Amino acid sequence: MSRTSPLRRLPGYGRFWAASTVSSFGTPVTAFALQIIALETLHASTAQLGLLNAARWAPYLLLGLVAGVLVDRYRRKPVLVATDLGRAALLCVLPVLAFADLLTMPALAVVVFAFGALSLLFDAADQSFLPRLVPQELLTTANARLEQSDAAAQTTGPILAGGLIKLVGAPVAILLDAVSYLVSGLLLASIPVTEPAPRHRERRPIWAELREGLTYVYRHRMLAPAALSGHLWFLANSMLGTVYLAYGLRELRLGAFWLGVTLASASVGAVLGGTCAQWAGRRLGAGRVSIVAHIVMPVAWVLVPLARSGPAAVALLAAAQFITWATMGAASPNEMAYRQSVTPDRLQGRMNTTIRSLNRGMIVVGAPLGGILADTAGYRTALWTGIAGLLGAALILICSPFRHAQVQTTSASTVRPLGNDDC
Repeated sequence: MSRTSPLRRLPGYGRFWAASTVSSFGTPVTAFALQIIALETLHASTAQLGLLNAARWAPYLLLGLVAGVLVDRYRRKPVLVATDLGRAALLCVLPVLAFADLLTMPALAVVVFAFGALSLLFDAADQSFLPRLVPQELLTTANARLEQSDAAAQTTGPILAGGLIKLVGAPVAILLDAVSYLVSGLLLASIPVTEPAPRHRERRPIWAELREGLTYVYRHRMLAPAALSGHLWFLANSMLGTVYLAYGLRELRLGAFWLGVTLASASVGAVLGGTCAQWAGRRLGAGRVSIVAHIVMPVAWVLVPLARSGPAAVALLAAAQFITWATMGAASPNEMAYRQSVTPDRLQGRMNTTIRSLNRGMIVVGAPLGGILADTAGYRTALWTGIAGLLGAALILICSPFRHAQVQTTSASTVRPLGNDDC
C-alpha cells in the first residue's frame, strides 16, 4: 500500500489485510489441486466434478441464513480466528487420506463439505468485521486493497499449483493452503479491536432474526435487484467454471500448466481492475460500474467456446479470463462497499450471509447442472447456456434502480479499533 494511503492510519487494518493476503496465496492451489485430483487421479466425470463443487458450497445453501444470525449475536473476531485454524487442520486430512490410499470421491466430498461449512462462518464474520475497522468513506478503498491482494495471489496460484502438482503431487500441494490458514488465524488473533458485547437480553427466536435479515435485503430498493442479479450470475458462472477445466483438459487438450496460465490471466485482470475501483466508483457510481461489468463479462466469455486448440486456444481463454476479471475487479469492491455502507451494524452479518449464502447456493445447483449439460449435450452447449445466464444477470441490473447506487459516506464506523498497527 502507498505510504500516503489513509488506510495506514487505521489500527488493525494492516493485520487484517495481511491475514487475507497470506491465506489467499494458498487458496488457489487447493482449488486447482482438488479438481485435478478428481479429474486425473479419481477419474471423475464432469458431472461428478460438478457435484464436488456443489459439496463445497452446499453449507451456504443449507446453513447460510442461520450463520448470519449467529454472527450478529457474537463478537466477530473470535469466529474468524477459530474458523481459520479449523480449516488449516481440516486440509491436512486430504494428504493423510491420499497417503493411506483411502482417498475416494465420497471422502473428498465430505472433507470439502466440512471445509465449506467453516468457510461459511468465516465469510459471514469477515465481511461484517471490516466495517468495524474502516470508516464508511474508506470502505471502497479497503475492499479494493483486499481484492487486489487476493487477485495478486491468484495470479501466481494457478501456475504454482500446476508446478507443485507436477513436482510433488496434488495432495502435498494442498498442505501449502493449510499453512496459509494457520498464519492467517494467528494474524487475526493479534488484531487489537473493541467489539460490542453479545446482546443476550435482546435475542429473539432465530427465525425472527433470520426473517429480519431477509426482509431487509429483499425489500431494499437497491439491494434487492443487486441480490437477484447476483444469484443468477453465480448460477451461470458456476456452470461455466465447472465446464471450463474439463473443456480445457479434455476437449482442447491444453494440460494443467497452460490452464493455470489462463487462470493466472484472470488474476492479473482482477489486480488491474481493483486499481481502478475507487476511481471508477467516484466517476460513475457503484451501480453503473457494476452494470458495465455485467455487460462486458458475457461478451468476454464468448471467446471460450470459439476456441479450438493449440496456442490460439490458450490466447482466447486467457483473454476471456483477463477481461472478465478486470471488470469484476473494478465492480466488486464498489458493490461490497455499497452494501456495507447502507446496512446497520446489527444487520451486517445477516445482510452479508443472506446475499452470499443464496449466491453460493446457486453454485450447488449450477455446478452439477453445468457438468450434466457438458456430459449430455457437449462442452460448448453448456458454455453457451452459462453465457446466456450472465446476460440475464446483466439485464436485471439494467432494468433496476441499482444504476443510481452510491456508496454512503455520511457516518463513520460504529466501533473504533484500538492500537497502533501500521498498514
